[in-house]
Amino acid sequence: MACYLTTGKHMSIYFSVITVLVLLAITAPIALLFGFGGASAARSQIAPLRWFGKGYIAVVRGVPDIAFFLFFVIALDQGIEYLRHKVLCPDWSEPIRQGNDFVVCQAAKMPLGSAPQWVHETYGFALAVLTFAIVFGAFAANVLFGAMRAVPRAQLETAEAYGMTQRQTFWRVLVPQMWVYALPGLSNLWMVLIKATPLLFLLGVEDIVYWARELGGTKTPRFTDYPHGDWRMWYFLALLVFYLLFTRVSEVVLARIMARLTHGQATAAGEAQRKAAVA
Repeated sequence: MACYLTTGKHMSIYFSVITVLVLLAITAPIALLFGFGGASAARSQIAPLRWFGKGYIAVVRGVPDIAFFLFFVIALDQGIEYLRHKVLCPDWSEPIRQGNDFVVCQAAKMPLGSAPQWVHETYGFALAVLTFAIVFGAFAANVLFGAMRAVPRAQLETAEAYGMTQRQTFWRVLVPQMWVYALPGLSNLWMVLIKATPLLFLLGVEDIVYWARELGGTKTPRFTDYPHGDWRMWYFLALLVFYLLFTRVSEVVLARIMARLTHGQATAAGEAQRKAAVA
């Protein structure tokens, strides 16, 4: 069993776990940045910026994740190749759209066909990060927009009465206060993001679900030195344990962050901490 679990083919599932963890580590802050930008735009006094922010939140949240992943990646990939084609191949005379085919010159391909395998994998991973960040950034924007509106107006008026500018009020009063109201929603969003990582296979990234299905399927001596029956149930059981442990660790960390943010705040959680300290 030890030899089987350490074969070169089997190492792929271990690397895919690292891929998922790296994706979460990169996507979460980028999605939060997109969300903060979308929420700030949605409450802007500049009408076009406000329309853009609210449109971003409404459109992305209203489209199923799978449909957006399939559409956006294809559209972005073809958009990049189209721009490269116009710059690198100005003498191209054939139409780019040929029926259902999208045809550009070889120099415009992304990545190039002659590029090493790691370039193809990095490009696919980058598209996956951007797609996840845009989708979950819209949900984060909705959460942060509601959190900004939940901050008591009296605190903002007090800051203005002390002579703070609108920018100072936003960064020194509104933003620090909103995290208390935003963290519960962002915590749920983090859990959803963890559960959405199996969608990586739609973007061409070989994730842990792909390898669990691939390695767990029936193997005969013709294809492997370690033939076995249908072991997919055990592989997916291991994935179940992995995700449960990961979400449990996330709950503990998020609970500690929430306790730190609500300490001394005039909220239900802050009041509970004060009562616990007195008791």
